[in-house]
Amino acid sequence: MSDVNADEWVSSGHRPMGFPEFVVVIASIMALNPLAMDMMLPALPNIGAAFSIPNANHLQLVLSTFLIGFGAGQFIMGPLSDRFGRRPVLLGGMAVYAVASVLAVAAPSFETLLLARALQGLGTSATRVIATSIVRDCYAGRRMASVMSLAMMIFIAVPVIAPSFGQAVLLVTQWRGIFVVLMLYGIIALAWSVWRLPETLPEAERRSLAPADVLSAFRQTVTNRQTIGYATAAGAVMGALFAFVFSAQQVFTGIYHLGHYFPLAFAAIAAGTAVAGFLNSRLVGRLGMRVISHGALSLYAAVSGVMLLTEILGVLPLALFMALSALMMFSFGMMVANFTALAMEPQGHIAGTASSLYGSITTLIGIVVGTAIGQSFDGTLLPFSIGFFLSTLAALAIVLVVEKGRMFKPHHRPIV
Repeated sequence: MSDVNADEWVSSGHRPMGFPEFVVVIASIMALNPLAMDMMLPALPNIGAAFSIPNANHLQLVLSTFLIGFGAGQFIMGPLSDRFGRRPVLLGGMAVYAVASVLAVAAPSFETLLLARALQGLGTSATRVIATSIVRDCYAGRRMASVMSLAMMIFIAVPVIAPSFGQAVLLVTQWRGIFVVLMLYGIIALAWSVWRLPETLPEAERRSLAPADVLSAFRQTVTNRQTIGYATAAGAVMGALFAFVFSAQQVFTGIYHLGHYFPLAFAAIAAGTAVAGFLNSRLVGRLGMRVISHGALSLYAAVSGVMLLTEILGVLPLALFMALSALMMFSFGMMVANFTALAMEPQGHIAGTASSLYGSITTLIGIVVGTAIGQSFDGTLLPFSIGFFLSTLAALAIVLVVEKGRMFKPHHRPIV
């Protein structure tokens, strides 16, 4: 930005908001999802006690049902916003999120709470997909990358602090208070968007919702080898990450006996993702997406192998587990943005619909894999270590097939 006039660099598409406010609004909208996910971690035992849930693994459903709503909702949010505009779909999703938070506060049963969580996930699917679409409407190329990097710096910080924030809420109130906080945050974000966020998709650029057109875009997405390959690989590595999040409370409090200090350990590990995001933004222009993501996937595989071996040998103390988990988060952070960019590289002509389908595929695969691993928790780290190792090997195999043995070598043309 130093070599251009700042007023010329900043898009007029998000007026009346200036550039700093636009970045903060986009980040706050995107933060709805990780905040609603990770604030719940310290509250899971309290929820289990309130509803007399005998099996601690069943409490993971509070997290997985949220992700099911999030993953399924992405199938429709992109096409809807391409047809009706960003603003109405975004505001509708945020309204669903706020109403779902009210339902969660008043939930009389565990089943009702799970319904509320699924609706929360559905609402945040709109915020995740459309926030990215709004940035794409206003900026392109390096300018878009710069805006997304600034927003992601804020967004990435949320999973780090959210469990501690949830623990702080529990110190002054019951677990339902967390949903009150989520509801208030959602209402504030909704009001800010209603007041200041304009429509960014012109009428002339809106697409048809005719079934034939939507199905054609879906077909182009799922039949492209590079897109579907990297989507599947991302889903596999995401599955291991979801499994870690699902069982984190049980691992840190049940195996390592950290009690109320578990959010601090979680934050220390999650910080690896933030470090990776910063490094990736600095290095990707020089090294390229493939070199970085393939190197990170190799590191992910090595970490999974070391974790499995040390668990089998019975030499996985807290310090080593935290170091390996931080490396897992770091390598995931170096992978996920580049996998997304590689998957979307051939889909510029249907970017909105392709982005929705990519998000759904990766999230739903991650949920299936993560739930299978998380539900096998038996009081030891062996099920997680095995699942982590196998899902990572699957991702590595998929990337090898997609690239036909050309890993670490940049391509000038997308694979079709």
